[in-house]
Amino acid sequence: MSWCATINEGIMFVHSKPMLRKSSLTVWRLWRSWKLSLNWSAVRASSGPGASDRSEEMSPVSTEKPPHIPVMLKEVLHYLDLQPGQVVLDMTFGGGGHSKAILNTAPEVTVLALDRDPTAYSLARQLAKEHPGRVKPLLGRFSELEVPLSNVNIQPGSIDAVLVDAGCSSMQMDQAERGFSLSRDGPLDMRMDGARYLDMPCAADVVNTLDQQALASILTAYGEERCARKIASAIVKARRVNPITRTQQLASVVAGSFPAAVATARTDRLHRPAHVATKTFQALRIFVNDELNELLAGLRAARTLLRPGGRLCVITFHSLEDRLVKRFLKGEDLSKLDHFSPRKESKRREEKVGDGEGDGGSADWLPLRRKVITPEKDDVNENPRGRSAKLRAALRC
Repeated sequence: MSWCATINEGIMFVHSKPMLRKSSLTVWRLWRSWKLSLNWSAVRASSGPGASDRSEEMSPVSTEKPPHIPVMLKEVLHYLDLQPGQVVLDMTFGGGGHSKAILNTAPEVTVLALDRDPTAYSLARQLAKEHPGRVKPLLGRFSELEVPLSNVNIQPGSIDAVLVDAGCSSMQMDQAERGFSLSRDGPLDMRMDGARYLDMPCAADVVNTLDQQALASILTAYGEERCARKIASAIVKARRVNPITRTQQLASVVAGSFPAAVATARTDRLHRPAHVATKTFQALRIFVNDELNELLAGLRAARTLLRPGGRLCVITFHSLEDRLVKRFLKGEDLSKLDHFSPRKESKRREEKVGDGEGDGGSADWLPLRRKVITPEKDDVNENPRGRSAKLRAALRC
């Protein structure tokens, strides 16, 4: 699929404000003109992330890295409730933390280990050697799941449990050359599977190509950034001097668009200091990897693959993902532009409560717990990256 088409599909996931709908069309048009131009390709060849970076993406994670700490492991194992001989699909293998725990605690369980990242796939292959016959590594996106599953003879309605751990992994964040991290300088890449799609645009392409209005729309829709216009303006001004090709370069540009007192005053939901560019990096990462469309494709695949009585656990890390999962499990129509609007969500909730519907599941899903599950304080202290995690678990009807 071309990236023009991908961006056009991504318009589904912006808020229902007229400005965003209008600027989404601008994004599409600008990206189409970019595909026809060779000027920026020359810039990337000389200073941006290119073919040399793709070989680094394929290399395995260094053994010197600290062990991966899976998020909400205790809760995941509880709600999956795996029994001997069952088949579980780990749709986001990542560093393999959840899969390893499943293999160690659930005897004779078979794990289908899927990831779009070739590095994660190589780790899954290593794990398969350690557990002969119990791990089946799969490479691909959620939207490509049908092909790798057919290769291992998995039929619809035959899987007992599915785990989805959305977003990027700690492994990706810890590799500076991947361009995901604010704290480590590297090429402004952010592609989860760029080595598989050589002409897939990276984050540097986005910040150096799209106009100010389009950039602001992306930051607002995918980062929920209140200062999106100010940041987009700063990016456009900075790239006129030099192309923005490094993560620390972009972080400095974003920080420089605010007064010093404001730039250092941001905090996360736990009132911990947060970099002023955090939401910008989130927005670019989601946009580049088409994460929300992929998450929806994964949820639909889980619905098809799970047997009646099968269990689904989904971990999300920000409100866009959690809203999507919540409404999917309720059976709501996710094809409308306004399905992420918090205001309309509240109005719908009030109407449903008035009708006596509450927060129950759809005809396809029965919630295993009515409220969203969040990490315990001890878990957050041990793994601060999981502090914003939310888990939703449901039974396939």
